Amino acid sequence: MWRVRLAISLSHTHIGVRLAHTAAMASVNRTAHPFDKSRLEALLNRRFFYAPAFEIYGGVAGLYDYGPPGSSLQANIIAEWRRHFIVEDHMLELDTTIMTPAPVFETSGHVARFADWMVKDEQTGDVLRADHLVKNVLQARLAGNLEARGLATDKDKEDEKKKKKKIKTAAVQLPDETVEEYEGILARLDNYSGPELGQLCKSHDIRNPDTGNQVGEPQQFNLMFASSIGPTGQHPGFLRPETAQGHFLNFSRLLEFNNGRVPFASAQIGRSFRNEISPRAGLLRVREFTMGEIEHYVDPDSKGHVRFGDICHIVLPLLDRSVQLSGSVQVTQMSIGEAVDRGIVANETLGYFLARIHLFLLKIGIDPRRLRFRQHMANEMAHYATDCWDAEIENSSGWTECVGCADRAAYDLSVHSARTGHPLVVRQALKEPIVTEREVPEFNKKTLGKTLGRDAGLVQRVVGEMSQEELVRLKGELSQGSTTIFADERQIILTPQLLTIERRTFKQSIREFTPNVIEPSFGFGRILYSLLEHSFWCREQDVERGVLSLPPLVAPTKVLIVPLSAKEEFDPLIAEVSTKLRRGGIFSRVDDSNTSIGKRYARNDELGTPFGVTLDFASLQNRTMTLRERDTTDQLIGSIDDVIAVVTDLVQGTLTWEDACTRLKAYDGVQAVE
Repeated sequence: MWRVRLAISLSHTHIGVRLAHTAAMASVNRTAHPFDKSRLEALLNRRFFYAPAFEIYGGVAGLYDYGPPGSSLQANIIAEWRRHFIVEDHMLELDTTIMTPAPVFETSGHVARFADWMVKDEQTGDVLRADHLVKNVLQARLAGNLEARGLATDKDKEDEKKKKKKIKTAAVQLPDETVEEYEGILARLDNYSGPELGQLCKSHDIRNPDTGNQVGEPQQFNLMFASSIGPTGQHPGFLRPETAQGHFLNFSRLLEFNNGRVPFASAQIGRSFRNEISPRAGLLRVREFTMGEIEHYVDPDSKGHVRFGDICHIVLPLLDRSVQLSGSVQVTQMSIGEAVDRGIVANETLGYFLARIHLFLLKIGIDPRRLRFRQHMANEMAHYATDCWDAEIENSSGWTECVGCADRAAYDLSVHSARTGHPLVVRQALKEPIVTEREVPEFNKKTLGKTLGRDAGLVQRVVGEMSQEELVRLKGELSQGSTTIFADERQIILTPQLLTIERRTFKQSIREFTPNVIEPSFGFGRILYSLLEHSFWCREQDVERGVLSLPPLVAPTKVLIVPLSAKEEFDPLIAEVSTKLRRGGIFSRVDDSNTSIGKRYARNDELGTPFGVTLDFASLQNRTMTLRERDTTDQLIGSIDDVIAVVTDLVQGTLTWEDACTRLKAYDGVQAVE
């Protein structure tokens, strides 16, 4: 804490304003107190980072409103996302509609396959998501086993107490083989089908933890919100569960905008909706959320990336599918270059985005020790994906998927093209024409029609679908006089008078292909919540003083302006400092309340404000100002303009606090005022 003391000297006609600092330049101990989720949630609720939507009406599960600091934090994360991806990689930004006609999602496969497995309590009818039920019950049993064996840490015991409020379980020691079996199930959980989840519930007596009742067989539940377009209800539609389809349907326009060339990427930030079965995990599982999606279009024959060499050395924590299938969750630290060379990551473009995702998450403040990239197993793979990796962030709820990075191949463009008849393809002029020779069937249509009648069209279709090898065989048989083909389980004899096969030369100067798509997909709400958990800690001297150590890059407010007095003579100086910060692009707030300076700083530490400047009576006469750093609470002093220049560099990330200490003097707590 800071103590303010006004000292009046009888021998000198000045007032000394003394600010005594209790711990100068001390190292910060963020782990003095164990993480307490209840304290964090109380802080987030009290300071209105976010809150349940429609709260005064009782609220609706899975829907949340963001308050001023939460909105600013998310906006800053998104602004950095734009700089990191859209600006740096020259992406084309889109903003497409939320309401989508049903045929779009029928074609994409979402109507048939965008679903989770749910089970119902056989007595109450309560609905639970099947894989979450298995996970929560088995994890609780394993935690109870540790407690029974006396192996649980204090943190484990505290977590277990919280889980017991939800899951009725006891501290029961399990046989070693049961422990091993449970751990293997949890490692492979995402690979189980619905019927397999149902079998697990039966074989391990997994029940509804709220009631103790048995659950029924898993049923698929489509996660899309259905609606209708227009007053008649004749045009069914859905609220989009992802932004991706808006990219694909505009591919032709995007390609034209990019001068007909691939590779290129489109990007979009927007709202999406998923009717989650049982959203009970705050921002980690919601029904309406903001997401950012990138669709990178690439030649299927060349999935290299021009900038892969810039990031190939970056080491990522990888958990590939083979490790998971063995029943382990052991992460391997490996450079992305080696992972691509060994075929663990499918191609350079997919690897490039994994590394870029890693850099982005670290830049905004995610703890690298609590980040991993997990490869999807076969059963959990989305219907459109050929390979997929999730950036998972560990928080109090476990490992949570926050970013998915999938190789969607040519699935989406192909199915939409087939449904609409609109070619979603790239036509590429070849530098060197490709000359090929191939066998071509030629029909004497007049004679063919007279001879075969209604079978003429059938014969043309069957021969037209033959491979080059089959045409060569047919040509040889015709040279001997006749040949026989099978069509609709009937034999049809063909002669040279009906069909000839000639070898012809073709010159191809245009290559036409459907591009493949690499898609990174970000859930900003999950990233935001995980960042809040990673940033929260309590002062070593006072557990009631919570701090959010958000990086200046994303902090809602960058600088707090604290005038020591509410006298009017401070107003011009406050306005000057505020204006200069604003012109420098620095978002600041003035706290001129009548509480102590220590309390003002403490409550802004809760908001994650990284820096504070104090204006006192010496500022009026000497035009000096102090600069406080949030985590250490250390203070520096300099002229107003020098402090503003330093804090601007700090916020923009071009200066560290250690470097700032060499540009400004350490504040000794005393300034003379004549």
